[in-house]
Amino acid sequence: QVQLVESGGGFVQAGGSLRLSCTASGAIIFSLYTMAWYRQAPGKQRELVAAITRGGTRNHADSVKGRFTISRDNARNTVYLQMNSLKPEDTAVYYCNSNYERQNYWGQGTQVTVSS
Repeated sequence: QVQLVESGGGFVQAGGSLRLSCTASGAIIFSLYTMAWYRQAPGKQRELVAAITRGGTRNHADSVKGRFTISRDNARNTVYLQMNSLKPEDTAVYYCNSNYERQNYWGQGTQVTVSS
């Protein structure tokens, strides 16, 4: 059993910053997994925001490049998403995901609301 627990969401004004955290626990060798953040806004499909491989290669969606940064701390089994210059269109539920071969897990999500 693997659990992913997100934290750090909240309400912020446009231009502000938030840092999301996702900590993994259970039967997981965290360092092997590609970790990612997805988001889902009301009425829209879930979309990939950023991902980081076990080797540290990062990928960010075009919509967040230059504003968001994904990072990981394998010693803490934690992945982060630093979000700067937030926009109202960033409002969504943000989900943490871990993936390794056929093992794929999701967190419960954390709400991020950006007011204009």
